[in-house]
Amino acid sequence: MDVLLQHLVNGLVLGGTYALLGIGLTLIFGLMHLVNFAHGEFYTLGAYATFAALALAGLNFFLAVAAAIVAGAVLGALCERVLLAPLRGESIDTTMLVMIGLWIAMQNGELLVWGGVAKSIPHPFPTAPWTFGPVSIAPLRVFVLAAAAALIVAAHLVIQRTTLGRAMRATFQDRDTAALMGVRIGRIYMLTFAFGSALAAAAGALLGPIFLAYPSMGDLASLKAFSVVILGGLGNLAGATVGGLLLGIAEELGAGYVSSGYRDAVGFVIIILVLLLRPSGLFARAERIG
Repeated sequence: MDVLLQHLVNGLVLGGTYALLGIGLTLIFGLMHLVNFAHGEFYTLGAYATFAALALAGLNFFLAVAAAIVAGAVLGALCERVLLAPLRGESIDTTMLVMIGLWIAMQNGELLVWGGVAKSIPHPFPTAPWTFGPVSIAPLRVFVLAAAAALIVAAHLVIQRTTLGRAMRATFQDRDTAALMGVRIGRIYMLTFAFGSALAAAAGALLGPIFLAYPSMGDLASLKAFSVVILGGLGNLAGATVGGLLLGIAEELGAGYVSSGYRDAVGFVIIILVLLLRPSGLFARAERIG
């Protein structure tokens, strides 16, 4: 039981960041009908932006994480305006190719700027773990779990309680009617892509100090994000949250009780089962973001 509790806590830390990835992707995918293959690169951007803010700008750790989230939002908005807005109304094949091109360009740009050697992101937390009964957890992981939970709650509040969130949900349900009611669809698309990119960058900024920052780290993150969307159901933010937590816990239990080499395989086996038994997702709700 003690070992199980330890794995569950570790799984929650991973799952919280997976939920951030999934929420951002399900917003973009559900509202814009865009298969965002570059989503993992915004995760990578978050890690490298945190490293740059610490090593080059001299910011403290918490400001560096905040700066990384802002960088993700700004670059996301820029990409939507420059690359996607001119292609609005084009086929999904065209936008998919553009997003694949953005993925390749961002990854090679990171490789050019930072090189192929992984970067260790410094943090101010002590390395000695905190012990709570049978569970030990590093202070950095406590911060990551708390920050991810706060960002998830903030994302849900934005979608459910703000004018922007209502406009997003209206656009998701019926774009033409929303436009007739005065919703500026182009602006909503830009803000949605920026919002989703910021959440992906937040996940990278939080997990980067736990692991390492390297140019291809976003490849697996993209797969995790799509897995979370599949688990949670398209357009379901609560489902993406629960799906991310389930995926993180499943991976940690698989690594602990089977083999660490099968950590990622366990999650994808679950995805295959979900696709076979409930293709719309475990928590799918028709025509709704929320």
